[in-house]
Amino acid sequence: QVKLVESGGGLVQAGGSLRLSCEISGDISNKYAMAWFRQAPGEAREFLARISRSAGSTYYADSVKGRFTISKDNAKKTVYLEMTNLNHEDTGIYYCAADESLLLATSEHKYDYWGQGTQVTVDS
Repeated sequence: QVKLVESGGGLVQAGGSLRLSCEISGDISNKYAMAWFRQAPGEAREFLARISRSAGSTYYADSVKGRFTISKDNAKKTVYLEMTNLNHEDTGIYYCAADESLLLATSEHKYDYWGQGTQVTVDS
């Protein structure tokens, strides 16, 4: 059973930066493509970024392209989301998710495992 644990959330000023981590346990990390999603209060869960099994390719939502960077260290079994130039609209609970499929997926329903989430609040 794969377990994902996010960390690194917190309160940050608008224009600031934050790095989130997602630790993978229970299975080998290069078996899964990984993604980050965000859920703002009262909103549906939103896809942000995805990285392939080997970490050789990435894909971003338009809303975060150029500001967020996803990376993966298979040796450390950890996925990161580096976030810069944060604004109030980036506030929400951030989740990492694992997908066994090779196909690019932005729908939350395509992902097999989820973490419990970490709260990010951007103070404007």
